[in-house]
Amino acid sequence: MSFTATEENYIKTIYQLQAHDKMVNTNSVAVTLQTSAASVTDMLKKLKLKKLLVYEKYKGFKLNQEGKKTALSIIRKHRLWETFLVNILQFKWDEVHEVAEQLEHIQSNQLINHLDDFLGNPKFDPHGDPIPDANGKMPVQEQINLTKFPMHTVGEISAVGSQSADMLALLRHKNIELGSSIIVEQIFPFDDSIEVKINNQILVNISAKLAQHLFVKQTNYESKQC
Repeated sequence: MSFTATEENYIKTIYQLQAHDKMVNTNSVAVTLQTSAASVTDMLKKLKLKKLLVYEKYKGFKLNQEGKKTALSIIRKHRLWETFLVNILQFKWDEVHEVAEQLEHIQSNQLINHLDDFLGNPKFDPHGDPIPDANGKMPVQEQINLTKFPMHTVGEISAVGSQSADMLALLRHKNIELGSSIIVEQIFPFDDSIEVKINNQILVNISAKLAQHLFVKQTNYESKQC
């Protein structure tokens, strides 16, 4: 079954809003896509006709299994294209989201599977988000938020929780990227900001707001204390 780019945007948005099988309402979709509730209602009727939605009176709606499968296919394409743009075309990680938004609507599964093979079947995109495989299965990575990461323990930046271009540009300014080693050296109770050592070289101050968007996986050894 083929879909328009607009239909795919709705499908992906509903999938993201219904995390953990939560029911979604019309207003939340309208706010996310910056459109009117009437437009959302019209689109929901189309998606229901295509048998992608489950609707419960007074509760809302969510994607059924077929809808989830379609959403994961769109997400797979988006994240593979982001990986291609960064790894092959040398885009910066804060430049790729909008371009991938356009490329994700290419319909050819053969192209996407060849792209996946060409890239070496990556498990995670340049922002650390998992890439679904051709069957929709997501790889799992053990990681915790930086705000909960223990002090004086060596970790590695594994994902960022937002693809805001401004946030990614800030991380680039602070020389923080996926794979950077990180050690929490100090936490300041006044504003909950965190001083970290990046790549065992530079000390960087991370605001509480920014720390909420950084995820870390622990390595197998502790830092040496002076």
